Amino acid sequence: MDWMSWADPVPGTFLDSAIGISYSRGDAECQATVMLETRPSHANRLGALHGGFLAAFADHALFAGLAAMGRPEQAAAVTVDLTMQYCGSGKVGPHLRAEVELLRETGRMMFLRLTLHQDEELIAASTATVRKAPVAT
Repeated sequence: MDWMSWADPVPGTFLDSAIGISYSRGDAECQATVMLETRPSHANRLGALHGGFLAAFADHALFAGLAAMGRPEQAAAVTVDLTMQYCGSGKVGPHLRAEVELLRETGRMMFLRLTLHQDEELIAASTATVRKAPVAT
């Protein structure tokens, strides 16, 4: 599969300024990979990737991953809940990789999980519930 870029079309938004451009690809019907180049503005005062940034990237990666799975209409969906488990310390410089999986889908909701990695090291894991975007009629 080819990589697609994902950026907020509205300049100056949180996604545009805090996250930046990510790249995603569909790996299977319900799986995708999302990549992001880390930068100094993603660091905390200790020089590691900030936990708030990791949570924001996880939230972003859910939607970039859904688009890569062939569900771009879900860019208008909303996150109902998101949990994070921080498993290691991320570094500025290496790319951050999110592996996104759609676990289950109902009429109105999607249940997802993802893991965040740098190189082969697990940095964080997350689960989320997303309310699907309304279908245009």
